[in-house]
Amino acid sequence: MRVAHRLGDIACQTGVRLVGDADCIISSIAVLQDAAPGSISFLSNRKYRKYLKTTRASAIILGPELLEDCPANALVSDNPYLVFAKVAQLMTVPPTIKAGQHASAIVAPSAQIDASARIAPGVVIEDNAVIGARVDIGAGCVIGAGCQIGEESRLVANVTLCHEVTIGQRVLIHPGAVIGSDGFGLANDDGAWVKVPQLGAVRIGDDVEIGANTTIDRGAIKDTVIGDGVKLDNQIQIAHNVEIGAHTAIAACVGIAGSTKIGSYCTLAGGVGVVGHLDIADHVHFSAQTLVTRSVTAPGYFSGNLPAVPNNVWRKTIARIRQLEETTQRIRDLEKQCRQRQCEDPDRDAAKQMHNAKIE
Repeated sequence: MRVAHRLGDIACQTGVRLVGDADCIISSIAVLQDAAPGSISFLSNRKYRKYLKTTRASAIILGPELLEDCPANALVSDNPYLVFAKVAQLMTVPPTIKAGQHASAIVAPSAQIDASARIAPGVVIEDNAVIGARVDIGAGCVIGAGCQIGEESRLVANVTLCHEVTIGQRVLIHPGAVIGSDGFGLANDDGAWVKVPQLGAVRIGDDVEIGANTTIDRGAIKDTVIGDGVKLDNQIQIAHNVEIGAHTAIAACVGIAGSTKIGSYCTLAGGVGVVGHLDIADHVHFSAQTLVTRSVTAPGYFSGNLPAVPNNVWRKTIARIRQLEETTQRIRDLEKQCRQRQCEDPDRDAAKQMHNAKIE
């Protein structure tokens, strides 16, 4: 649900400069091309600049370099997308949590559930689990024995926490996520596989978001750890003993093998693969489908799957690869010209051989 605000109040609460009518009422959020009077939009990607002149939005969040072209009221910022995020939070009222336990929920007598928590239909909560204040456990979730969930966290629906998982405060976990399942620990015995018991747990920090169908394995001996403020997209695989530093963001379909340590403030774009037992420094950024096979000890941007190299090296390599066909054709043309010249002057090779013989 959206709540209307004065544009002046929005500017004050987001800390940006307002150019235009402070009394303009903003009641909705829309993209530039679909905006109507009363809505606010933003422009951070230049691909959408073409919609700026024709938009019907009452206000637009944009950078100072675009202010002259803005046909409406403006909120001016060097980071329009960040301001948009703050405005969207300001205007969005989260659904009210109605405390209580649904009759169909199955809760162990030894579980501790704060009176302000909501337990939805079909939830299973096992022995000695602890559910904090204002926690929202959505329909069909399973909370394993000994799990702890911090205040104001929300499990949307069908989330599985295996035993002894610890969830911090204000954590958001989307449907289908599985946290604390066994890691892929196997020892080989003459071609047969022997399971290694996974004795660790999973610890999730505060203000973490975990996407739909993402899986986080429990540790083999020590815990798998997800730091404060980490944001995980959908369908990510995080193996046993992995540690992810605070405020790192990881996009969909990333796979991180066991015992790798990812630093703080890193970003991993979609489809990145990270092999096991690596150390990745803080402020390291991998572009989409990068294959990471070695530790990275300093901040930077990295790309490629042959394996990862510094981003500027990869860009040069790609540029040369794109020129290969043209370069190959030029070499063929030169070879053809050489052959033609030899045919036109058959005595050239003989003269060259005689010249070399005299030198010798």
